[in-house]
Amino acid sequence: MLSITCRDVGQNCDCIVQGETEEELMKNAAEHAVKDHGYTEEDIMTPEMKERIKSHIHKS
Repeated sequence: MLSITCRDVGQNCDCIVQGETEEELMKNAAEHAVKDHGYTEEDIMTPEMKERIKSHIHKS
């Protein structure tokens, strides 16, 4: 299982997003960011944001 927290990427949020694969984790993180932080899909899926998220992924 892979995971990341919102705090890892600078958000003031205790949410832990998980996924079996990197692709699933990225999808789940994007859904959370849109639903709970007001981002758009375009905001989250920039190359810079993808790399920022990927650099903080933890194996659990």
